Amino acid sequence: MKRLITAAVLIPIVLVLVFLGPRWQWLFTLAVAAVAALAGWEYMALSRRCGANPPRIATMVALLALFAVDFEWPDLTPALFGILGLGLLVYCTFFKPVQETIADASASIFCLLYTGLTLIALPALREQANGPSLLVFLLFVVWAGDTAAYYAGRAWGRHKMAPTLSPGKTWEGAIASVAGSVVVAAVLVSLATVMQESSNSAIVSWLERVCPSAVLSYPDEIWYWVGLAAVINVAGQVGDLAESALKRSAGVKDSGNLLPGHGGVLDRIDALLLAGPVLWYAQVIHQRF
Repeated sequence: MKRLITAAVLIPIVLVLVFLGPRWQWLFTLAVAAVAALAGWEYMALSRRCGANPPRIATMVALLALFAVDFEWPDLTPALFGILGLGLLVYCTFFKPVQETIADASASIFCLLYTGLTLIALPALREQANGPSLLVFLLFVVWAGDTAAYYAGRAWGRHKMAPTLSPGKTWEGAIASVAGSVVVAAVLVSLATVMQESSNSAIVSWLERVCPSAVLSYPDEIWYWVGLAAVINVAGQVGDLAESALKRSAGVKDSGNLLPGHGGVLDRIDALLLAGPVLWYAQVIHQRF
């Protein structure tokens, strides 16, 4: 019940941020940056349980600076990431015990990559011509896969997929996850097609006036989006397993307890940390070729 209540509260908030007009891009970026900071804070708590002691404040400043620069000058993001990473190394060199330099610098720089650079894909996706539609596609594909895996795994799961990383995950759940994502992708594309063909209908006309970004748009054939949904789902499942490996390394079940029924922020967004960049790069490659 806690899991359902938390989802019922958070999902509408997320969708409102996604569908806000272009002038509210700063608010969406700020919200993603806040999520990245919370996830980064939890990651650094995990790394401390493994013997590292990354500089929390310096890493948070670097992470937020990455989002700020990406918002104003997105072309400079890769260069800034390198500069900030080197800056964290310099900080650890002079302000941390010398015997801890490698562990602390590695943990802080990886935090910048794992919870910062990955989530920058979300504001980048939203700035595309059909950005809100892309984000809806990403979120619903990940959410549907996660839900299908959870319930199918509990009902029919028999064969463990990665028992050393996540004992509860099964191949039956993984297959159901892919199927759930594919079905939702097909539904979204079909709904977008209906919206485009019914542009003169009262409901669609009202949406175009009140919230134009809520009118979904998915160019290309449905098979492209269905195949992309399967790829995104696999990336999300790998992201989930990767975060499980980090937690097992730290000897904890959840990354935190901020979200009732879901654990920590990092537990909730682990799939997006890989799925988001995969969708972004897939779109870049598709547009160029």
